[in-house]
Amino acid sequence: MKKTERVNLVMRYINNRAHFTIAEIQREFKISRATAIRYMNEIQEMGFPLTTELGRGGGYHVLQNQYLPSVRFTPEELKAIFISFIASKNSQLPYLQNRRSITEKLIGIASQTQQDELIELNQILLFENTNPGNPNLLELDDAAPAELNKLISLAVRDKHLRLTYEESPGWPQLMDVYLLHTFNSNSQWLVEVYDFDRDEFRYLPVEKLRDSAVSEQKMKLTAQEILNKKRLIAREANLVVNLDSTGIQRFKRLHPPGIVLSFTGMFQSSGVFHVPLDVSDVESLAYYADWLLFLGKGIAFERIPDELRAILEERLSGAPPTS
Repeated sequence: MKKTERVNLVMRYINNRAHFTIAEIQREFKISRATAIRYMNEIQEMGFPLTTELGRGGGYHVLQNQYLPSVRFTPEELKAIFISFIASKNSQLPYLQNRRSITEKLIGIASQTQQDELIELNQILLFENTNPGNPNLLELDDAAPAELNKLISLAVRDKHLRLTYEESPGWPQLMDVYLLHTFNSNSQWLVEVYDFDRDEFRYLPVEKLRDSAVSEQKMKLTAQEILNKKRLIAREANLVVNLDSTGIQRFKRLHPPGIVLSFTGMFQSSGVFHVPLDVSDVESLAYYADWLLFLGKGIAFERIPDELRAILEERLSGAPPTS
């Protein structure tokens, strides 16, 4: 991306925010602090209405303005949005009420030539869980779990929540949590939370949650302390696995909830993931052994517990498991 394009993109980014910091610009655009400051100086010299605030919680404030022209999508951008939307079919998107209505509105903002192309794209592009002979044969319910919309709406205002979790029918648990992420894994919506009472990170199926609300309790840890705790756990992971392109494709097909794959090569040609395994949990070790074997020869262990290595060696040798 050329420098002019990067500066224009930064201008769009800050124009959509009332307040931002240099650190946020660094993280968002993956640039150095010096480059971020230089961009801000250039943008201010153009006349963009910014005010600065010094101090620990300071940063830049954006004055209400109409400095930038209204947004217009290029033909390529509109195609990218349209394709991204139709690719999400069967993903149980939150807030989705009428997929056909949204599709028609996307086509409606295009020119006549673009409309013909978008309609054709909708016919020729197929994604997972569709069948060329009968596109509706393998489609899943496109509606998200009822609790998902409520959870997301609450979390964008306050991530400190009270949840009712019913792991088994008739056994509800009231939980005081801090919500970190909501994500779809293996066609199931999950929330990653920090459980204050159990002092641990958990992954909960959204379909087993109900009565979500903003918590009225005082947080025992700050948000930053929770994130620091999560980073420490990741650094102490006793299972670190590198994947090649084949391993990555199998990982995408199936992986335990909560495992994040970080890509390390261009074009997603290699990646790595970290897992803190409880070596005293025999059932969990057996599960991970089965899953790692499923990933096939496209993996290399950077770190692995001896207990898990022993199980893998037994499986590969065909020897009966030791008691």
